[in-house]
Amino acid sequence: MFGLSDLISLVVSAFFILPIVIMLRQLGYVIAGSIVGAENPRITFGSGPRVFKWKLFDVRKHYHLYSWYSYDRLKNQSKAAYVFVYLAPILMNVVFGIVINALMANGVIETYETFWNRFIFYAFYYVLFDVLPMKTVDGKPNNGRLIFEMVKYGKRTDMNKEPFIPSTSGVEEAYQEERKRVEAKLKEMKQDQRSD
Repeated sequence: MFGLSDLISLVVSAFFILPIVIMLRQLGYVIAGSIVGAENPRITFGSGPRVFKWKLFDVRKHYHLYSWYSYDRLKNQSKAAYVFVYLAPILMNVVFGIVINALMANGVIETYETFWNRFIFYAFYYVLFDVLPMKTVDGKPNNGRLIFEMVKYGKRTDMNKEPFIPSTSGVEEAYQEERKRVEAKLKEMKQDQRSD
């Protein structure tokens, strides 16, 4: 039966463990991007209106699950560089999952066992859906599919006619246009209220 402890556990998982796993995943992109020379890198957490932007972090108002890494281009244009960028978040989750599991197995981490078990679960959950080459619900490829297409066909992400991973500059331009449109609409609504 689903009780109060299960509800608390669900809230902790959804609003604490899962965001940490997502941040670690995005950190994999950042590390790989810095190694291969990603220009104008950015991590966007969430969706909707911007809460704040600081250096390469762009935090949005709505739930963190929709998060992504973007860049304008890679200085290193080799196949290996592109594969490395999309393999990095998978490796990051695998490494953290294995390390935490090893610490638990060797008695280094003995408290909060349920918390750490869930952390490991979510880390490998992302690995599972990242490593299997497939297209997601919106028709965009996951990291496994990107790696597969790069290795087998040499298809770089920035060579697609319809970019499925927008560049950082493109995202910023779209955000600023949307912000201007919303502000103009709000101004129009205020003028309508004054005239009534």
